[in-house]
Amino acid sequence: MRGVGGPTVRLRRLSGELTRLRREAGFVREEVARRLGVAVSTVYRIEAGHTRPHTRTIRDLLDLYGVEGSERDALIALARDAARRGWWRAYDDVLPGPYVGLEAEASSVRNYEPLLVPGLLQTEDYARAVIGAALVKDPAEIERRAAARMERQRRLTGPAPLELWAVLDEAALRRPVGGPPVMAEQLRRLREMAVQPNVTVQVLPFDAGAYLGMGNSTAILAFPDPGDADVVLLENMSGELYLEDPAEIRGYVQVFDHLRAAALGPEKSMEMIISVEKEMAGR
Repeated sequence: MRGVGGPTVRLRRLSGELTRLRREAGFVREEVARRLGVAVSTVYRIEAGHTRPHTRTIRDLLDLYGVEGSERDALIALARDAARRGWWRAYDDVLPGPYVGLEAEASSVRNYEPLLVPGLLQTEDYARAVIGAALVKDPAEIERRAAARMERQRRLTGPAPLELWAVLDEAALRRPVGGPPVMAEQLRRLREMAVQPNVTVQVLPFDAGAYLGMGNSTAILAFPDPGDADVVLLENMSGELYLEDPAEIRGYVQVFDHLRAAALGPEKSMEMIISVEKEMAGR
């Protein structure tokens, strides 16, 4: 049993192991729920990694699946480690879903954004403007969401920094989110971050025309342990969709490679960012 990773990755690993053990034991979820005296939805949430089972539930599941010895001890330890609280738990009220926990434990993120600067590269004022435009009107909630976004950015500095490769449509540079002064500051931040050794920024210019993958925001997360499969996040107005099927992930990796090829190179992208920054500063 691999022993690395933070609580979100470990919960994901635990859910995968429990799903495998159930299938190998020949049970369907309905039978497991009946034998344990729980709802079928509870079994589903455990196997989907949406909830960490209590120690008693883990032991009951392992008893049912006939798991003993070192494998049993490793799974119980894995469940215990999955209960550790990451920094993002302090923001559970404004950070629903697993994305931030996964990002905090990832080794790299490949991010395509058609309309906005990626959250990992946003300034506080830009972030406030984006959050306020998303039907969040409570000033206190806007501040908490912006603070959480700034906290996420710590992954880009320090030891073992996150590798970020961001491809932005030109529209993300030219839309004056928060007004021209805020946008000029944002573009300056983007320019400063783009020269960091672990950050690559490319821009897809308008004159590229239509391109493969244009539309919804996409993030591909990879993890330090090669045994932990990549995750793809798709965002749209309906919410977040997570993909873990290897074939689907390969498809989105190919799409991202097409986006990188269609975009301006990092140096030409920097020239465009500087040019648009000057335009915003002059308004």
